[in-house]
Amino acid sequence: SFFILSFTYPLSSPSVLIVSYKELSKAASQFGPYKQAEWRPDGTMIAVSTANGYILFFEIPPARDKYLYEPMYPKGSPHIKGTPHYKEEQCAPSLNVEMKKVLDLQASITSLQSTLDDLLVATADGFLHLVHWDGMTNGRKAINLCTVPFSVDLQSSRAGSFLGFEDVYIRDMEYCATLDGFAVVFNDGRVGFITPMSSRFTAEQLHGVWAQDVVDGTCVAVNNKYRLMAFGCANGSVQVYTIDTTTGAMQFSHKLELTPKQYPDIWNKTGPVKLIRWSPDSCVVMVTWECGGLSLWSVFGAQLICTLGGDFAYQSDGTKKDPLKISSMVSMNVKIAGGCLFVFFNNLYNQEQVLLQGEDRLYLNCGDATQAQNPRNTSAYSEHKPTRERVPFSDGSLDSQGLSTLLGHRHWHVVQIHSTYLESNWPIRFSAIDKLGQNVAVVGKFGFAHYSLLTKKWKLFGNVTQEQNMMVTGGLAWWNDFIVLACYNLNDHQEELRIYLRTSNLDNAFAHITKVQANTLLLSVFRDIVILFRADCSICLYSIERSLNPTASVQILQEVSMSRYIPHPFLVVSVTLTSVRTETGISLKMPQQACEAESIMLNLAGQLIMLQRDRSGPQIRDKDSNPNQRKHLPFCAPVVLAQSVENVWTTCRINKHKRHLLEALWLSCGGAGMKVWLPLFPRDHRKPHSFLSRRIMLPFHINIYPLAVLFEDALVLGAVNDTVLYDCLYTQSSAREHLEVLFPFSIVERTSQIYLHHILRQLLVRNLGEQALLLAHSCATLPYFPHVLELMLHEVLEEEATSREPIPDPLLPTVAKFITEFPLFLQTVVHCARKTEYALWNYLFAAVGNPKDLFEECLMAQDLDTAASYLIILQNMEVPAVSRQHATLLFNTALEQGKWDLCRHMIRFLKAIGSGETETPPATPTTQEPSSSSGFEFFRHRSISLSQSAENLHSKFNLTKTLSMPSGPSGKRWSKDSDCAENMYIDMMLWRHARRLLEEIKLKDLGCFAAQLGFELIGWLCKERARAARVEDFVFALKKLHKDFLWPFPVMPASSINSPFKTGKYKTAMGEQLLKSQSADTFVSMEMDTGVSNTPRSRSWLGTISSSQREMDTASSHGPHMQDAFLSPLLSKGDECSIGSATDLTETSSMVDGDWTMVDENFSSPSLTQSELEHLSLELASKGPHKSQVQLRYLLHIFMEAGCLDWCIIIGLILRESSVINQVFSVMQSSDIDGEICQNIKTGLYAVDKWASTDCPGYKPFLNVIKPQIQKLSEIAEEQIQPEAFQPANPSKVTEQANIRAEESRTSSSHGINPQSDASNSSASRHEEDKSKTEDEESFQEGSYDCTVS
Repeated sequence: SFFILSFTYPLSSPSVLIVSYKELSKAASQFGPYKQAEWRPDGTMIAVSTANGYILFFEIPPARDKYLYEPMYPKGSPHIKGTPHYKEEQCAPSLNVEMKKVLDLQASITSLQSTLDDLLVATADGFLHLVHWDGMTNGRKAINLCTVPFSVDLQSSRAGSFLGFEDVYIRDMEYCATLDGFAVVFNDGRVGFITPMSSRFTAEQLHGVWAQDVVDGTCVAVNNKYRLMAFGCANGSVQVYTIDTTTGAMQFSHKLELTPKQYPDIWNKTGPVKLIRWSPDSCVVMVTWECGGLSLWSVFGAQLICTLGGDFAYQSDGTKKDPLKISSMVSMNVKIAGGCLFVFFNNLYNQEQVLLQGEDRLYLNCGDATQAQNPRNTSAYSEHKPTRERVPFSDGSLDSQGLSTLLGHRHWHVVQIHSTYLESNWPIRFSAIDKLGQNVAVVGKFGFAHYSLLTKKWKLFGNVTQEQNMMVTGGLAWWNDFIVLACYNLNDHQEELRIYLRTSNLDNAFAHITKVQANTLLLSVFRDIVILFRADCSICLYSIERSLNPTASVQILQEVSMSRYIPHPFLVVSVTLTSVRTETGISLKMPQQACEAESIMLNLAGQLIMLQRDRSGPQIRDKDSNPNQRKHLPFCAPVVLAQSVENVWTTCRINKHKRHLLEALWLSCGGAGMKVWLPLFPRDHRKPHSFLSRRIMLPFHINIYPLAVLFEDALVLGAVNDTVLYDCLYTQSSAREHLEVLFPFSIVERTSQIYLHHILRQLLVRNLGEQALLLAHSCATLPYFPHVLELMLHEVLEEEATSREPIPDPLLPTVAKFITEFPLFLQTVVHCARKTEYALWNYLFAAVGNPKDLFEECLMAQDLDTAASYLIILQNMEVPAVSRQHATLLFNTALEQGKWDLCRHMIRFLKAIGSGETETPPATPTTQEPSSSSGFEFFRHRSISLSQSAENLHSKFNLTKTLSMPSGPSGKRWSKDSDCAENMYIDMMLWRHARRLLEEIKLKDLGCFAAQLGFELIGWLCKERARAARVEDFVFALKKLHKDFLWPFPVMPASSINSPFKTGKYKTAMGEQLLKSQSADTFVSMEMDTGVSNTPRSRSWLGTISSSQREMDTASSHGPHMQDAFLSPLLSKGDECSIGSATDLTETSSMVDGDWTMVDENFSSPSLTQSELEHLSLELASKGPHKSQVQLRYLLHIFMEAGCLDWCIIIGLILRESSVINQVFSVMQSSDIDGEICQNIKTGLYAVDKWASTDCPGYKPFLNVIKPQIQKLSEIAEEQIQPEAFQPANPSKVTEQANIRAEESRTSSSHGINPQSDASNSSASRHEEDKSKTEDEESFQEGSYDCTVS
């Protein structure tokens, strides 16, 4: 039995049973089970084949106005019963089925094929039966296949070879109307094509051609639009053939096959091909195999979807999923993910947006997934990232959104078609998006509708009758704000070209309607020209312009007849106007013609045909002619540009900087990848030679399915599909209840691909390096251009270095020389090498140059990061001595430039060389590495653990060795292999750099260097106290610090005698703070916590610490003293009157954030006079930035601990705090200080006083305050300088100093050797070392070993 069901939209509506037929039991046993059914093309008959060799013909008489069911709508519903086609669309018809005739073929029926007038039946006895639908009583024609001649082509002799076997029969066959013949598969696996040599269908008039290479055919499907025959094979592949029109032979087109690269586990385990079906639009072919699985391929072999990845996967519970096995497949009924197959082939010629069209929705991806593309300055979308705006005449540069549009998104912008429109017009047949990607128009069965992606609103016809009377036939397109479409007027029975304005109501009253002669099949718009392709194989050009009334007007320009070249209008896939032409020399003289409509591109069944304008006549030289006459130039004879073309892209925009890309023609060729027809321009506008070609066709492969081309950005936008197992939402028990779990779940993701490296390489292969250079320079500003060069170098290297065949003319040297034309040459080479296996490096550097030379070039160009990458190359290719030499160069340069991250890498690199890790390149730094925060952390540990009261500060040289050693990460830098020579080597370089910074009075750089690299500054300063750390010129040092720390010179007040600051009414709090029990170092460390580490925006040399790390360190190091230490600096800031400082307000410190009330209370009690306020403001104006103040106080603390008293004096002078000076003087009085130091400080202070008297009177008040101390210093100096002038240093004193240095060292053993090494190494530059220096080293060594014991 069989049933006829009625299907209506929406799909959720029930399918209605219209009629059923049940065979009687006696007849059923005679006929056997029903096997296959074929409709007559006009829908009036059905032929059914049975298992016992019978064919049953059933007639379905048309029912006149009889309906089984009618839909009922509630009152007020917009559905009107009076609309045209209401009965046909919404009601289920009443039908009858009558058996008309029974035909007994007396053999098993293998294939049944319907044609317009005949039914073709193949039987297992080797006969081909031709049965007429109408004249069934006239009998049938039976043709024995053994009598049909077969040959390789139709030009061979008529007596071709016959099949020659009694048991050969047709297993599967399908009729191809556009080729006028049958594609057949025989039972022995051979395939062929049978065609009638004349209109008579007899054995004498049939002739067959073989496909010589196929011997394992299983099934066949034909594509009428592209004239292709797809033969399934037993090995799982599909061979696609076409017919050579000149010889009649079967010509191989392409193959559909799975590759081991895509599906390594199952590519050869699918079994034979079971079924092949082409989609209704002939653009997609579906293939399924015996073992299961479904795949979709584009017409010329690009794989779109394959379910094998999910079919043979393992479920979440570990069991293997049963593959999807398909027993029958009809192209109209295959649904994927709830919608019909996406139309990948929109032929959107001038579009740069991705638009996928489903049966009831659209899928767009325009930039950000949450929005459609919108123009800039649109306030409604101001909170989103701005998206790409495409203006027809834009310069093509990247918009401000960067790469968000260019990169793929997994999520699509889904536009659901309005339900009111869909109910009477499902499914969607055409869709179009405007150039800016803001508006979409769709066409269903009747009428059309459009949607704004900005306002999220649909516009439908207000008059439903107008909608239902219009059937769009040739598609639609956008022209500015207008929708242009070709339609058939059902009321007037007239073909029309209509133009509707988007902003007006959707009504025929606002439309411009032009009558056209023949049925329009295709429509497209190029600039201001509409091009129509009509059913009489003619092309018609119309000009379109905006008129005064709200709409636009069109007028005919030209008609071109193509009937001589086109066998059937159905074969034309697309037609468009372009500005492409072969003669590029014209565009050099007249660039305004680069955007004219110069040629017609016509895709005829995959063949791209070009018709250029004929400019050989005198019209172009006639200056007085009408400008419109240029459009009326005739077209030359057509030329075939390419075959197997699926899609074409071109643009009418002009960009003189990227002419190669904008004047090129881009072709999508399915499995063969893409092609570009690139223009070749003569250099320097010279006249090209007549024998040189003007264009070149370059093929290149692509890994995605191309959907759009971004011309200026050198990108292809496309889609890739991933099929996954759909069982993550269900458990094993409930999975059986959900049918969707059994079907594949496909994720279609939009993505993009760079193609520029393919084109550059093709040009270089063809010795067109000049053109490649022009093209590359035009794209050099693209953000991914360095990646383009890297890809080209990498691909050529991989191919040539791994080639088994000898390469007589290798391309790699050419590519290497080409890349040297760009400033990114050094980075490109090293990035390519780092991503390539070591075995290919010799081949690479033989072409690009010695890595040592490239390393030196990087150093000369100050590109240290790239030089570091070359260092890793050198480590693998050279001996360790060479690596060490180059690493030292790089380390010193990085130190000079302050590249601290690189310095840390180089320290580890040099250690790796010394410890024998020569085989492996240095990895990324671990947590054991000193970082910017760990350097800061070290100093915090130092300042807390070594803090003492100010009263005991003068006896710091007598401290015992019981202080805690630093335990931070930086403390571990020299803990491993401390006696290694590499550590000495590294320390020497660090000491040398620190000495240079100190000699050049770069204290800020010195502090940054010490904090970033965890340098032991205090211990080193102790050692260098009498050498590099000694201040030779106090005045110069003072000026230099003012400049480096942006500290203003003090200004002399108008009434300096009455200054309240001078009289001591307001004491500076820093001096008091230094004399309290919580000493200056506690204050400094807390100042760092509150002032520096809370300012992430200003990169301090002390580094930044994360809040969690800071809290943890504070809790562990400060303990119960936390609160006291936190409050004291804030009060001192209030006392110092720094609250009004403009620099304080810019810092995000705790003073600004939440501590104003405390300071205000501090200031509210005293009442200030006018003069006091003036002095206050003057004092504030003399202060530097808050950050500099913190840094100076910290350096003061460091120098104080190291005993560098002259530097403490200078910093005290800058801060103008007498307490600091007093503290230094008290230390000098209470300790055995070298007389030279006292004399140096005395001389320096006198020099400063002299300089202040002449150049900087602002310092005089402060110098007057400390004058008594200076006089005391003079007395001490005079006492000490006499007996100690020419005697060696006191051993006990040196030992005490060494003890302090040992306490400040990070590990016990590092300084045990380093000072000796320093002495020995520096002997090259300092040829003499006095005896006291040597004694100092020995006692220092002793002290460090004592520290180890403690």
